Amino acid sequence: MLTRTYRCQAIASTSDDGRTFPLGAYMAGSPRLALRWLRDRARHISDQLDPPAARPLLAWLHDHQAHEHALAVLASGTPYTHTVYDDAIRYLLTARPTPRLYT
Repeated sequence: MLTRTYRCQAIASTSDDGRTFPLGAYMAGSPRLALRWLRDRARHISDQLDPPAARPLLAWLHDHQAHEHALAVLASGTPYTHTVYDDAIRYLLTARPTPRLYT
């Protein structure tokens, strides 16, 4: 039997030299759990940013239509990415469906 798990990641990258910084990873068992993790990471990241820089993440955290879209995308088997820019830093929140074989 083939089921899906969802590889979730939060990454920061610099635009000037392309360096990347992992901000966390998680394996979720459903699209809803993947979205929950992405939202938790977005909340943690926004807590560490200055208020003007945190606004795009905070807006996404309160955008229920965006969350429903993310759930639909993940449930269809398609990767989902939400990207936020802060001056020279780009924050990527991603969830990728991955097949998992159960016997």
